[in-house]
Amino acid sequence: MDWTHIATGSLLVVDDEPRFRDFVKNVAVKLGFDVECASDRQEFKILCDANHPDVVVLDIVMPGIDGVELVQWLAERGKQVHVVIVTGFAPNYAVLAKKLGQAKGLLSVTTLTKPVKMAALRDAIRNIDVE
Repeated sequence: MDWTHIATGSLLVVDDEPRFRDFVKNVAVKLGFDVECASDRQEFKILCDANHPDVVVLDIVMPGIDGVELVQWLAERGKQVHVVIVTGFAPNYAVLAKKLGQAKGLLSVTTLTKPVKMAALRDAIRNIDVE
């Protein structure tokens, strides 16, 4: 397995499923990222404002959290961030969030469908230029 990564940066993952958060964290750490994890909207916003991540990995549909809302929040604050949107269902909702993020000036927006394969997540994160 090639885990080579040219650039390092910070990554924030928000998902209500602890196993998925841990999965993303393990992949990102192996690629050289500093990783923070959030399980709800409030924790996400606090960590995002405090740490200014280069990459945000977010689930689009979670209890009490709307991924489209979080994409909008990032864009409204002028966050210079790359976003990876993950969904287990509602792929059209993820497409809407992607289009919103692109239109609102986020650096890049990628979508992945759960269950996410390790190689797909690794490639999505590794191909982001955080420099």
